[in-house]
Amino acid sequence: MLKAGEFERDPAQFFEWVKFRSHLSRGVTVGTMLIDEALHFMRLGTFLERADNTARLVDVKFHAVQSDFFGTASEKDQEYDFYHWSAILRSVSGFEVYRKVYRDVIKPERVGELLILRPDMPRSMHASLNEVVSNLELVTSETHSETLRRAGRLRADLKYGRIDEILATGLHAYLTQFLDRVNDLGAHISREFLVPVSA
Repeated sequence: MLKAGEFERDPAQFFEWVKFRSHLSRGVTVGTMLIDEALHFMRLGTFLERADNTARLVDVKFHAVQSDFFGTASEKDQEYDFYHWSAILRSVSGFEVYRKVYRDVIKPERVGELLILRPDMPRSMHASLNEVVSNLELVTSETHSETLRRAGRLRADLKYGRIDEILATGLHAYLTQFLDRVNDLGAHISREFLVPVSA
């Protein structure tokens, strides 16, 4: 752990410490747990939370630079904003992924596409919902599970979505609706699997 005063001098060091131990904990857990319902439920929670957090991150950033996004920012502002988009990508371990996929300067619409719609970006909303559906399929015993149906519909919207259509109809509204649906999905998972049925 950090010594007294070190956080104030270099907070990045503390965050790296937290990140490393988080990766270590997840790696040990996934690598050593019996592959049963407990692991699948743990992963359900992980990926629901990841989808929620990514949506909030994208929403806050795009909302903060809405005027810049539509091209009203000066060249200096756009250059300054590059570092903000880089920080957003780095916060989800996506900077190198972005460079590999797009091989171009960082553009807001491409950041949105990467973090919302790309199934091959591990922290994207789409990749998270893929994992949610896969783990739900492993734990559900019902042929026509309402929870699985809702998760599948949400995943389908991401699978067949297009970033230009999302931006044209309003990113904030899209992400707000997504967050509502993720919250609803979490409530259905709780009711279907975790709340005991009264006699």
